[in-house]
Amino acid sequence: MTAAELPDFLDGLDDTWAGLSLTMPLKEAVLPLLESASGLVEQVSAANTVLLPDRHGENTDVAGIVGALAEAGVSKVARAVVLGGGATARSALAALARLGCYKPSLVVRSPADATLAAAARLGVVPVVSGWDPAVLAGAELLISTVPPGAADGFAPYVADLPILLDVVYDPWPTALASSCRGTVVGGSAMLLHQAAAQVELMTRSKPPLEAMRAALKQTG
Repeated sequence: MTAAELPDFLDGLDDTWAGLSLTMPLKEAVLPLLESASGLVEQVSAANTVLLPDRHGENTDVAGIVGALAEAGVSKVARAVVLGGGATARSALAALARLGCYKPSLVVRSPADATLAAAARLGVVPVVSGWDPAVLAGAELLISTVPPGAADGFAPYVADLPILLDVVYDPWPTALASSCRGTVVGGSAMLLHQAAAQVELMTRSKPPLEAMRAALKQTG
């Protein structure tokens, strides 16, 4: 679905719909169509979840990142690097704030105003860097939020990185994931945990996490 098609699609939904799960570019396109939004959505300017019929926006990407890292044993981060500057990068900055990292490096060719504004709202002061592998020196965690192939140039430099989270889940493994000898967290783990949070929001019941994990593995 395109951003232009989203308004008519929303108008055509009946009361059998509990909610929607959105991906880019709809996470931003949906914002003016919402009747209300969580504080987190307002902070990061991205909603990947719409609860119906109230058209209430939520963001579970942050929970997805935090949950995926928690499964890998990560509960606190001091020094992190984020690749990319879009909606998922803004969620990554919010997740890092929850993990205690308020001065991550943000690697982006041209920092978007929306991303810098979101960082300010989150109390995060990113150190903006160009695409220079030297930024990885001393980093505990690298979160790559860019599309498949876009981070391949960093692959030769991540071998000794302690923790990598690459939000890509198809194709997998990415060049980054194949090169890292540390703990590698794939996009499917983030997908699982953000989807579990969506299920809980839409059904108001505990999500069947292990059944969802098994179904995700069966899809590839």
